Amino acid sequence: MRAEAVCVIVLVLGCICAAGCTATSGESGATVVVGGKTFNEQYILAEMIALLLEDRGYDTEVKTNLNDATLFEGMKKGQIDVYVEYTGTAYSQLLKLPPMDVWEPDAVYEQVKEGLAGEGITVLSRIGFRDDYTIAVPEAWAVERNVTTITDLAPYIGDMTLGTDYVFPNREDGLPQLQRVYNFTFADSRQMSPTLMYDAIRSGEVDAITPYTTDTRVDLYDLRILEDERSAFPPYHAIMLVNDRIAGDQKAVETLDLLSDRIDTDRMRELNAEFDLEKREAREIAQEYLVSEGLIQG
Repeated sequence: MRAEAVCVIVLVLGCICAAGCTATSGESGATVVVGGKTFNEQYILAEMIALLLEDRGYDTEVKTNLNDATLFEGMKKGQIDVYVEYTGTAYSQLLKLPPMDVWEPDAVYEQVKEGLAGEGITVLSRIGFRDDYTIAVPEAWAVERNVTTITDLAPYIGDMTLGTDYVFPNREDGLPQLQRVYNFTFADSRQMSPTLMYDAIRSGEVDAITPYTTDTRVDLYDLRILEDERSAFPPYHAIMLVNDRIAGDQKAVETLDLLSDRIDTDRMRELNAEFDLEKREAREIAQEYLVSEGLIQG
């Protein structure tokens, strides 16, 4: 074979690998790519995963600030090796499954496991906490009107503006599902970043917002989370996803499984508070937690 041809082949293979190759094991010396989304606990969990793997001899690269579709496609193409997803998101947004009449958490989990397996993605474990959508209103407003559940909003809903993140109004498991199950419609809804939602409800620009149950700002802004007594929202258990190559690496699986059922909702809220309120770096928070749990050396 001519030298020029060899060079062309090497260059082509190098380009292909740069576009999509990721690691399979620490023993091979290749890099494990850890994905993550665009908010507090995702940054922290991605760093936890990376630190655990690094402690066992793996090289890692953390890629956060990615959306659902990018992470999903990245897993299928081998560009992302591992990340934390949520059962409700996987069920409705990734697998496009129809809403359940009543959301049963274990049933959702099993259908997600089965559906993702068909895409070459393994659900390794549940991490332990749920990060559900919810509806929150100012505590003083709720006390004055004795509002504790979403149903209790019915007399006021026609005059209320709902503040949401950018995706909630258009998600099948979001605002459409909420209004269908409770048979009411907010007067208006305004989409904004999760951070701006809190400023908007404090200033009175909106009357209710859609926070996550692990968000510490609910307490900081003196809000009341309303009970979803009709189970309009699906369960959002945090789950560890890995691609086929990592699923076949016993050492990696055993390492990642150390986070199985490890972090409950209260603990995740505490870790998020360190990020949101104390302004600590995600990797520092992750390292301190893993050391305190005896999962890595200090």
